[in-house]
Amino acid sequence: MKQKVTVFGSFVVDLMTRSPRLPVAGETVKGSFFKQGAGGKGFNQGIAAHKAGADVAMITKLGRDSLSRIALDAMEEVGLSREFLFFHDEAPTGVALILVDETTSQNEIVIVPGACATITPADIASVRQHILDSAYVLLQLEVNQDANEQVAQLCKDNGIRVIVNTAPFQPVTDAFLSGCYLVTPNEVEAEQLTGIPVTDLPSADRAAQVFFEKGVQNVLITLGGRGVYLNTREHSEIIPAYAVGAIDTTGAGDAFNGGLLAALAEGKTLREAAAFANAVAALSVQKLGTTPSMPTRAEIDAFIAANSL
Repeated sequence: MKQKVTVFGSFVVDLMTRSPRLPVAGETVKGSFFKQGAGGKGFNQGIAAHKAGADVAMITKLGRDSLSRIALDAMEEVGLSREFLFFHDEAPTGVALILVDETTSQNEIVIVPGACATITPADIASVRQHILDSAYVLLQLEVNQDANEQVAQLCKDNGIRVIVNTAPFQPVTDAFLSGCYLVTPNEVEAEQLTGIPVTDLPSADRAAQVFFEKGVQNVLITLGGRGVYLNTREHSEIIPAYAVGAIDTTGAGDAFNGGLLAALAEGKTLREAAAFANAVAALSVQKLGTTPSMPTRAEIDAFIAANSL
């Protein structure tokens, strides 16, 4: 039986350019492509989960400006409810400046959170019951952290499983992580949070032990093209990634987290959910952009059937 889930996080408008290479400091490089669209780690993950089949509520905050229309249109296009949106009368809708190297598909990103860094206790109180009706709540670190901490505590106090995608990195307290069902850093964020460089299974095990000491119940570390490391305390392993030709890696981590949430909502085990999420991420990097690159459930199922590992 499919369970309700919530993504609590950011929305920003992605302003994405592609160029033959990324500029160095003080340099101007002529680009070959520009695209504007819906983005933000929370929003990307909400769209990914929804398109993967989850019954998901997307909670975020927008400015009352023309850029907010991009979020509203994107949600309408895929049939994602706009019931849980907040608005700020003065703060602008957030933006992300994204530079993509068209040769290597690597990217550099600057985020200006805008309105989604102004989520208040009153905002959270207005969606309290919906949060409590969820089986899982997925958080990131792109909104104001006091709001994340309030939502996390509400969930922990009421037995709701909290998943924290620790991106973009910022220092967080052990109290915030303690009691979380799952953390999903990439290898860079895992090192920043634990002090342990993650290069292989033994080093990932050591990093996971630090997370366990902080009170986290399960640890998942994304490793890019190598796959994903999973540790449930009882078992650890690296689940391999699908080998695909990447066009744009922007949003791959968000695709993974959204796919993971959708799979968990269906009752899949953490290992099954991680393998499913690998497929979602593999499909996403084969298209340009963030939310437009999130695959549908039909595409995911077909890809898994055709590329069984």
